[in-house]
Amino acid sequence: MNMESVGAYGGGKAGGTFDPIAFAKRPQVILRAVSWLFAVIVFGCISSQGWMSDPVSQKEECLYNKDSNACNYGVGISVIAFLASMGFLAGEYLFEQMSSVKTRKHYVLADLGFSGFWAFLYFVGFWYLASQWGKSDTPKNGYGVNNVQAAIAFSFFAIFSWAGSAFFAYKRFRQGSDAAFAPSYEADTSLPSAYPSYPGGPDTDQHYQEPPFTAGGNQRAPGDFSAPAY
Repeated sequence: MNMESVGAYGGGKAGGTFDPIAFAKRPQVILRAVSWLFAVIVFGCISSQGWMSDPVSQKEECLYNKDSNACNYGVGISVIAFLASMGFLAGEYLFEQMSSVKTRKHYVLADLGFSGFWAFLYFVGFWYLASQWGKSDTPKNGYGVNNVQAAIAFSFFAIFSWAGSAFFAYKRFRQGSDAAFAPSYEADTSLPSAYPSYPGGPDTDQHYQEPPFTAGGNQRAPGDFSAPAY
């Protein structure tokens, strides 16, 4: 993106042409797509093989140490992350069309707050799932082991994708804050640096080498006056 086309909070100026290739190359868009993919993997793995029917009670039990809260937590944060990622992708597309600086500021702050908070929730989720899985017995015939471990791994990866989104949102916020305090004027270099004392006046750089009048033999200089003698 050229500097001339940069608008408020690091986005392009409103009303500019949409470039799909440049849009897809944005770090924010790439991280959103990656976060969306990680969310699909986590809740897909837990939903498909994160539960197993107990042969005695015939109830579905979570493979994470039979802790249903662990499975529900992993699925819950991932479903919300899935929806939020699509919402922020749409927001990135609409960001260029936001002509109001205040609207852009609100979007950037929402991005920063949500992304930072969800990075923290994925950190908690990774620790929670890994801790419960470490206390679990190996399921019979290894049922769901790969899915359970994949959910733990991609919960860990999601921490960095959401933290990266928060970092770029913070950079946008700083750009907008710096622009708010930047001077809104430029020095006018078209004006002359000095003015003559009056039109057609003498050149101020000209200096006389000698006084304009010299005293002749019978003339006295202005400083040679003496009182007459009587």
